[in-house]
Formats: sequence, C-alpha cells, structure tokens
Amino acid sequence: MAKKSIIARERKRERMVAKYADLRAKLKAEGDWEALDKLPRNGAKVRLHNRCKLTGRPKGYMRMFGINRVTFRKMALEGKIPGVTKASW
Repeated sequence: MAKKSIIARERKRERMVAKYADLRAKLKAEGDWEALDKLPRNGAKVRLHNRCKLTGRPKGYMRMFGINRVTFRKMALEGKIPGVTKASW
C-alpha cells in the first residue's frame, strides 16, 4: 500500500488537471505560450501517473482494470473479476 500522502497528492493533481483542461486547450490553440507558462505545473496532464485504485501502487498498472498486477492476480484467483479465469492447457 502506498503512503496516504502520495495517493492524496496524485488525487490533487487529477483535480487540477480537470480544472485547467479547458483553459490549457484554449491557450494552446491561440498560441499564447506566456499565459500557458503562468498556469500551475500540476495542471498539465503529462504529470499524472497511473496508480492502482485500491492500493495506490504505481508499478505494474493494468489499464484495462485500473489496478496493479498483484491486486489483479489476488482478485482473479478469488473470483472477484468477472470473465477472468486461470489459464490451463
């Protein structure tokens, strides 16, 4: 489990990206680079990092499910993810 402060920081970034998305798009279209530089850095979408929705782990993230590989395996073996079965051949 990631530290609560790191998870909170990432959520704060997500809110800032949502808040400034329209303004950033408008300034980029106009080519107003000076005004774009004055916006907060954490308002840029590129600064977001995918994290597990349950544990906050940053590595081994699976986009299709929104969780990391460790949590995915645990939940799949418990049968909590519909349509996922263990492979056998």
